[in-house]
Amino acid sequence: MSELFGTLPDGTEVHRWTLERAGTRVEILTYGGIVRSVRVPDREGRTADVVLGFAGLDGYLAHPEPYLGALVGRYANRIAGARFPLDGRVYALEPNDGPNSLHGGAHGFDKRVWQAEPVADGVRLSRVSPHGEEGFPGRLAVSATYTLDASGALRIAYEAETDAPTVINLTNHSYFNLAGAGHAGGHELRLAASRFTPVDAGLIPAGAPADVTGTAFDFRTARKVGSGYDHNFVLDKGVTEAAEEVAELHDPASGRTLTVATTEPGLQLYSADHLSGPFAPGDGIALETQHFPDSPNRPDFPSTVLRPGEVYRSETVYGFSAR
Repeated sequence: MSELFGTLPDGTEVHRWTLERAGTRVEILTYGGIVRSVRVPDREGRTADVVLGFAGLDGYLAHPEPYLGALVGRYANRIAGARFPLDGRVYALEPNDGPNSLHGGAHGFDKRVWQAEPVADGVRLSRVSPHGEEGFPGRLAVSATYTLDASGALRIAYEAETDAPTVINLTNHSYFNLAGAGHAGGHELRLAASRFTPVDAGLIPAGAPADVTGTAFDFRTARKVGSGYDHNFVLDKGVTEAAEEVAELHDPASGRTLTVATTEPGLQLYSADHLSGPFAPGDGIALETQHFPDSPNRPDFPSTVLRPGEVYRSETVYGFSAR
């Protein structure tokens, strides 16, 4: 089902697509590819919205920085110094996070209106990012398909092609609160990652990935998330052709449980310590499946380069249950 959600200041219409299947109800916006709402039942069958979002379009325009529920790109996470080398040339981006580029720049994919078309069990959003948009090379044709499967899991499948060598790293930036309200720091997280990437003061990876053993970054056994996280975790499975389960988030009070499966090699855990406006710090937890931050400047990290003739594919599946 599609309906008008609002109108941008330039008159562009933004539509809301609603998907419903097997007890899960999801709302997707054509503005920013935003997952506005995910309603699922608790152990008693009571439904609640488990992602942070705004009631109207004005909220997203007034508070863009948290990237609530957004599809971020061309490059999710940070690129150090807002520049990167590729095939002997250095590309300069517009810095929007101190000296660095964050989530594709000041006018990244999260602030674009996407074309929408219905598909079986969902909606496909697409757009063409022109050569030079936010400084990135190549004309990039990109799509994100949101579907609900027979179990009510939300599946996001990304595809992209380019006419010139470029870099790409896409993710969804939903903040989950499985209780439906309040502080989410008491949620329990299990994460299949034996290493993480230490960062400097600018949240740029510093040095090689480190072992989580004996540190606050060891979530291999489920424990409370707490606070203090905005870090990339190196998933033990690496890059895979099919999505594999890598994380489980559980709210003991409601019983709601979220599983995350992905083809990506990394997951950024953000405990939302800096949320502001209508939300308080820690009101949600972001689990951003992606390649590693600053990979274009780190040849030791999995490559994010996309070349003509290749197809970028990435998939993440969010499963919902209660116990």
